[in-house]
Amino acid sequence: MNIFFDAHQDLAYNILSFDRDYSQSVQKTRANEKGKEIPGLDYQTLLGQPEYNRGRVALVFGTLFAAPARRDSYPHPKAQIYYTPQEANQVYWNQLKLYHQLAEEKPGTYRLITTRSLLQEHLAEWESLPEDPQPDDYLPLGIIPSMEGAEGLTDLAELPEWWQAGLRAIGLAWAGNQFCGGTREPGPLTKLGKALINEMAEVGFILDISHMDEAAAFECLDFYQGKIIASHANAASLVKGYNSNRLLSDELIIELAKRDGVIGVVPWNNFLNAEWVRDGGRSTISLSMVAEQIDHICQLTGSANHVGIGTDFDGGFGLASVPPEIDSIADLQKINPLLAGLGYEPGQIKLIDAGNFLRVLEYTLPE
Repeated sequence: MNIFFDAHQDLAYNILSFDRDYSQSVQKTRANEKGKEIPGLDYQTLLGQPEYNRGRVALVFGTLFAAPARRDSYPHPKAQIYYTPQEANQVYWNQLKLYHQLAEEKPGTYRLITTRSLLQEHLAEWESLPEDPQPDDYLPLGIIPSMEGAEGLTDLAELPEWWQAGLRAIGLAWAGNQFCGGTREPGPLTKLGKALINEMAEVGFILDISHMDEAAAFECLDFYQGKIIASHANAASLVKGYNSNRLLSDELIIELAKRDGVIGVVPWNNFLNAEWVRDGGRSTISLSMVAEQIDHICQLTGSANHVGIGTDFDGGFGLASVPPEIDSIADLQKINPLLAGLGYEPGQIKLIDAGNFLRVLEYTLPE
């Protein structure tokens, strides 16, 4: 089985907000949470260490994420939200410190990947994982920290400090902010946003255009000098009933590929058919729609070099909102036979599963 690189998971958010323990199996977490009133948590997990290992999901971009308070209607006691950029800054630093703490205290479950040599050692270890891993065989999940929404960057002079602490990618927006427009809040790059991407390029960060308004994303493609990805965003043209600025137009996909960018396709029903609930629910969705998203991007860009997977699992949705073939992260492996059925060769599938995002990461990471 191929190794997978998942380009988007809100691990710190879920751990701090809901005390989730991802060293446990999916089934154990679901059983522990069943019947409990947990404010803000209404979705069943898709993530756990046994499932990462069974599915060969070796690496993720683990996010630093907090929602602006205006967009969190029902804040829960441990809500990762902010009212001011200063509060966002503190939340993000706490989440990055959590990733360090997890890697130090639970090295059998989590591993921070901040250099190319660490990445190579980690991949070599995962390549030796048995076909049917047992608990004694389980390997730690490799986490590359990524900031989702740059509101916590209160001082651009602080960027080298974030890099030194292990942050390797930054997405300017979740909602709209002082840097640019975001989901449901349109707008181009601001003057401060242009200054930010210039400073990011100087340090060497990957720029993630997911959630950015299209006008701002096109500006980034014109001006950003570093590597660019869309960690979790589908092609808007394939999504029935879609009407927002969150997903990617075909034109933006083509231009991103010209910059050697990579797009992480999201196996979330809302990003496969925006009318899925009205159309009959989960049974109307199929994992083949994920393969079709991948194929569409490959056809648009002329190769299999610009697409991967960015599940966003546990990012505000869970079991009830993914294709019925998926019970957990382990089931990403079911995508590969569908791609083979569409004519993709083993080498191309390997690029889609991990190779394309690894190419970007290997370029970015220091030795």
